[in-house]
Amino acid sequence: MQTRRLTPLDRFLDDTQRALETVLGAPAAERPNPAGDTPEVALEEAERRHAAGLMRINHVGEVCAQALYSGQAAVARDPATRTHLLEAAQEETDHLAWCADRLRELDDRPSLLNPLWYAGSFTIGAVAGLRGDGWNLGFVVETERQVEAHIDEHLDELPAADARSRAILEVMKADEARHADNAEAAGARVLPPPIPSLMALASKLMKTVAYRI
Repeated sequence: MQTRRLTPLDRFLDDTQRALETVLGAPAAERPNPAGDTPEVALEEAERRHAAGLMRINHVGEVCAQALYSGQAAVARDPATRTHLLEAAQEETDHLAWCADRLRELDDRPSLLNPLWYAGSFTIGAVAGLRGDGWNLGFVVETERQVEAHIDEHLDELPAADARSRAILEVMKADEARHADNAEAAGARVLPPPIPSLMALASKLMKTVAYRI
């Protein structure tokens, strides 16, 4: 059976469906939730709010990751690069679902600004991708390394009793590290200054806002 070649319209519709599912829907994870049978422990109200704020940041990070990868894949010139980006995006879908599950368990909600986060990140991803596949993959590496760093911060900040959130973040961190390593192996270029610093600044702004809204 001959494989049907996707047209630009097919890709546009696919990207639109992914955006709607990410921002408005409840994407299903392919892998089991890492929290599994880890017992839920009652948190003090201040601890619950803090844990929810941290998990909301991580949920926004996964919304942004979906958008970045989709934007980059939309303009990737090499089919292998596009496949690499979409495979990584599928694992980020798992992260998105796990974070959404944890927010519900903490009796809280995702960021109200998710449509804005998605639109901005898709645009950034597309612009990065237009520079070429080497830069495209370099953007993946820098993004994932920065995500690893902020997950480390959250693992330190989580309430000691919140083992369920911790289990999710530990698997997410391992996945992000693997995505960065795979992108490096696929030929990523090192992003020049001041791009990494600007990315870190944008991430700091996102984290500050998403913690509350």
